[in-house]
Amino acid sequence: MKKFKKVVVGGTFDRLHLGHKALLRKAFEVGKIVYIGLTSDEMVREKPYAEKILPYERRLRDLLLFLEVNNLKEYRIIKINNAIGFTTKIKSLEAIVVSEETYKGALLVNKAREEVGLRPLEIIVIPLVKSKLGGKISSSLIRAGLIDPFGNPIHHQNL
Repeated sequence: MKKFKKVVVGGTFDRLHLGHKALLRKAFEVGKIVYIGLTSDEMVREKPYAEKILPYERRLRDLLLFLEVNNLKEYRIIKINNAIGFTTKIKSLEAIVVSEETYKGALLVNKAREEVGLRPLEIIVIPLVKSKLGGKISSSLIRAGLIDPFGNPIHHQNL
């Protein structure tokens, strides 16, 4: 059941993994229209293994493919250059979907909205998706070659 008309979710969405997919599915579950902030190449330069992050155009293509395959239609993808992105520009946003790890980002968004006279967004938090190694599935671990996008450990053969 759609609870909100417009929700926002954001991220780098590098090497779409189960955690990303859970986040996106939750956003579409609770929102009629989902605004997706996709980080620019400039914004990801400080991330772990930044040199291995796929370029924006490739991440956008992968995201569009996921949305198409899952028949998710009501969305807008907007390139963002910082954590606040467009959230202070679209007054009609009602909620933000984050993981436990990115909850602090939602607080920053709400602070920025309040500073420009907008009401804060309702924060919807999903639990982290765990890998088979026990920790969370993350793009950093995938880029490091430790797990695959499903959270399975990658066993390296000794050469």
